[in-house]
Formats: sequence, structure tokens, C-alpha cells
Amino acid sequence: MQNSKAYLLFICSVSAMGGLLFGYDWVVIGGAKPFYELFFGISESPFMQGVAMTTALVGCLVGAMVAGAMADRYGRKPRLTTAAVLFTVSALATGYFNNFTMFNIARFIGGIGIGVASALSPMYIAEVSPANIRGRMVSLNQMTIVLGILSAQIVNMLLARDTTDAVSQAWNLEWGWRWMFWAETLPAALFLLMSFFIPESPVYLQLKALRTNPSNPSLRAPLARTEGSNPSMEAGLAELFTPRYANVLLLGLIIAVFQQWCGTNVIFNYAQEIFVGAGFNVDGMFINIVITGIANVLFTFVALYTIEKWGRRTLMLIGAGGLGIIYAILGTCYFMGMTGVLMVALVVAAISCYAMTLGPVTWTLLAEIFPHRVRGIAMATCTFALWVGCCTLTFFFPPMNATLGTYGSFWVYAAICICTFIFLFRRCPETKGKSLEQLEKELAS
Repeated sequence: MQNSKAYLLFICSVSAMGGLLFGYDWVVIGGAKPFYELFFGISESPFMQGVAMTTALVGCLVGAMVAGAMADRYGRKPRLTTAAVLFTVSALATGYFNNFTMFNIARFIGGIGIGVASALSPMYIAEVSPANIRGRMVSLNQMTIVLGILSAQIVNMLLARDTTDAVSQAWNLEWGWRWMFWAETLPAALFLLMSFFIPESPVYLQLKALRTNPSNPSLRAPLARTEGSNPSMEAGLAELFTPRYANVLLLGLIIAVFQQWCGTNVIFNYAQEIFVGAGFNVDGMFINIVITGIANVLFTFVALYTIEKWGRRTLMLIGAGGLGIIYAILGTCYFMGMTGVLMVALVVAAISCYAMTLGPVTWTLLAEIFPHRVRGIAMATCTFALWVGCCTLTFFFPPMNATLGTYGSFWVYAAICICTFIFLFRRCPETKGKSLEQLEKELAS
């Protein structure tokens, strides 16, 4: 059974549940935002609103920072279990507390879970999957992320009652936003249970055995071909930042930060501002958010079938160039004061382009390009950079939007996409169909 495709799909799906909870926990706050802000009395305080939106992201930074070193020392599987515990605790606590400080502490705990899962889930999947289907398997993690996003959007829409009715509004303010967070408890508990039934990563087990018995040639052979004379699991930041890994680390950091700075994720976190600015009321906003979520899922399915056929490099270039063009048009439409269906169509086009390119391919590349010796710490470093990008994107969008206008914000994102397209065209390799050992020989200088 352990050699079957069914078993591989099972263990990859369990690991990818970290992505499902990552997507849900990350986006659910967008639907709860109009209601908990009134409940906590921060609806007139942009600073406190920013605090509530970024607390979990700060937790992501902490989770990503510790995930790699802990995974290298204690294994991938136990850290996935830890992430499941954090998601479960956060889901219950966030909806329970009436105090704004405790609310943010609960969000911070969930953010740590996101940081851990976002670093380890794709890495674990890459390490257990054969080269010929590795891209598709790692993309499964992105599929669960977008399913988590869509689940949060649907739950938010179903729980938010008609805002024109006083009784419904009272429900929204007292209970609606709480149940949006509590709904995460069920998949979090399932992830926790299933994490006990998956094996440890074979790469970690081999490195662990090699550290215990470094002279054993049968253990050394698969790694020594690419690791050098003394492969071990003790590599840390000091080694990662040596000239040998400089080029691949720079590539990983830029890919990670660009996935956030491309701007697509502000549509999920600031949907209210985006769609209200396009002429929709709050109820229409929820419907449009679900539409973007459905497009996100559908085009992630497209990515599952194109990533092994078109390749990682091609999809990254399509994503950067396509988003640059769409954002330029979208910014121009906002500048001209256009509203209605056209604006929704452009937003859906941006989400679709992102979903089949930058969303899944970023995680696939990050899980592939680093050598075994530094993969844990490198993945954590790049994931940390990704969440720094997410924090800055999320925190600075409101003031940037107020200063430049929505049209100016999208023009800025268009410029970022075009500049990154040029970098990727020059520096991004093709990793399709290559073993992790082969990639290490090619990319580690």
C-alpha cells in the first residue's frame, strides 16, 4: 500500500490540509472585519483596524522563522501536528474572547500555525513525491489553500445576515463574526487527527540516520553526490548565506516576496474597499467575493494540469506579465470612474491569472530549488520573506490607497509585476521533470 499512488495521494492530501487551514484562517477575517470592528469599537480607528488585520501575519513570520530549523532537527511530521494544534486553539479562542487584546493574541497563535504549515506542507510533499509528478503534488497544497479561501468566503456569506435588518445586524455584531472563526475548528481537528497517520519525510529520515552514522556509505551515497563530503542536518542560516547558495537564495527570496507584492492578495484581505470602490454595497460585496473564490479554485485546477506540461518558468512568466497588463487596465478603469460588471470581470481575470501561475508555482519552485542540506532553513527563510511581503502589502494598502487612489495602487502593482517579469525572464530556471538531486547540481554554485 505504501508504494501505491493512492497512499501517496493520501499522505500528500493530509499534509496539504495545512494549506486548507492556511487559506481559511488567512481569509476568514476579511468577512468578519465589518462586524468585529463595530463590536470592538475600532471602526473609526484605521490604526487599530490595521493591527487586527496584521496580527496573524506577524504570527506567520514567527511560525515561518522557526519552522525550518525545528523541522530539520525534529522532523517534518511533528511540526505539521504542531500546526494543527495551533489552528484548533486559535479557531476556538478567536471567536470566544470579548477583549480586543485577547482576540489579537488568538489571531497571533493562528498566524504561527499558518507560518509553520506554509513552510512545511509543500516541503513535505516535495520530499515524498517522485520527480515526474512532484509539481502536480506540490500544487495540491495550493489547491487546498484556495479551497480554504473559498470555504471561508462561503461561510462568511452564509453567516452574514441582511445588514438592513436591525435584528440581523445585532446577530452579525454579537455572533456572526464569532461563528466565522469557530467554523475552522472542524477541519483543524481533522487535520490534527490525520497528522498521526502519515509517515516522516524520507529525506529527513535519511539525514537523521546520516548524522547518527556519518561513515555509512549506503546512507551517504544518495546525498553525497550533491552535498559534498560531509552532508548533515546541521546546516543553518550561516551556511545558507554563503556564496555557494547566493544565487538560488536570491531567486527564492524574490519569488517569495513577489507572490505577495504582485498585489492579488489585497483583493482577498480588502475586498470591501475594492468592491465598494467599484460601486457595490456590502451584500453585493459578499457575492462578488465568492465569485472570485470560485475562479480561484477553477484556475488552480488548471494549474494542476499545466504545471507539468508547460513548466514552472513559463507559468511564472505568464503570471507576472499577465497580471502586469490586467492591473494596468484595472487601474485605468478606476481612474476613469468605471463601475459594475466590468470591474468584477477584471478582478476575476486577475485572480484567475494568479491562481494558475504565481499561486501554486511559487510554492513548487521554493520546494524544489534548494539542496537537501539547507532545504529546511531555506524554505523557512523564503517563507519568512513571503510573510514579510504579505505584512507590508496588507499594512500599507490602506494608506497607499488613500494617497494614490485605487487606480494608483493598481498601477504600482502593475509596475512591480513588469519589473519582476524581466528578472524572472533572466534568472528563473525550468525545474520540470528533474530530480531534486539534479536540480541541486545545477542550481547550487
